[in-house]
Amino acid sequence: MNTALRRTSRLLVLAGCAALAACASGPEIRTDANPSARFSEYSTFAYFSPLATDKAGYESVLTARLKEATRRSLEARGYVYSESDPDLLVNFYANVEDKQEIRTYSTGPTMGVGYGYYGYRRGYYAGWNTGTEVQTVNYKEGTLTIDLVDAREKMLAWQGQAEGRVSKEARKNPGPAIDAVVAEIMSAVPARAAEASPQ
Repeated sequence: MNTALRRTSRLLVLAGCAALAACASGPEIRTDANPSARFSEYSTFAYFSPLATDKAGYESVLTARLKEATRRSLEARGYVYSESDPDLLVNFYANVEDKQEIRTYSTGPTMGVGYGYYGYRRGYYAGWNTGTEVQTVNYKEGTLTIDLVDAREKMLAWQGQAEGRVSKEARKNPGPAIDAVVAEIMSAVPARAAEASPQ
């Protein structure tokens, strides 16, 4: 495998973890629907070919995981997979960027900074401060976007996006991370009309 393909493969594996943030609150999820989209008329779906996550010219592991997770979510919402005549086409975009966070710490003596041992200075006065220390934290931030496109009108009907800091756990075991974030994103897709209507 040449260098370019190795880089692409590594990027896609990392991008698959894009949705898992290091913080407990998880990734930020954003969704939006095109006002012109006719979800009451959509019932079937398939996938773009090639998908945007397959830049290397073949189906990546990331793409396979995303297809499996989105198919599971869409079928649970009443849509039917159909390669012959889909109403919606699904596409994926994944990106990982190197980020930096600047943190500033006080370097004053323990007894002279903040509230002391017992908090007796709280609300009255602070101790002395001998200076500050600046620390640079490098991390990776990932974005995963799922598009649902009206196959006949060639129009973006719905888009969901997850953005967050990529955790070490997600990089080590991307499968559960991908499943969880796709399920969270796709939970906002309008259910198929026939399924949404009361019997």
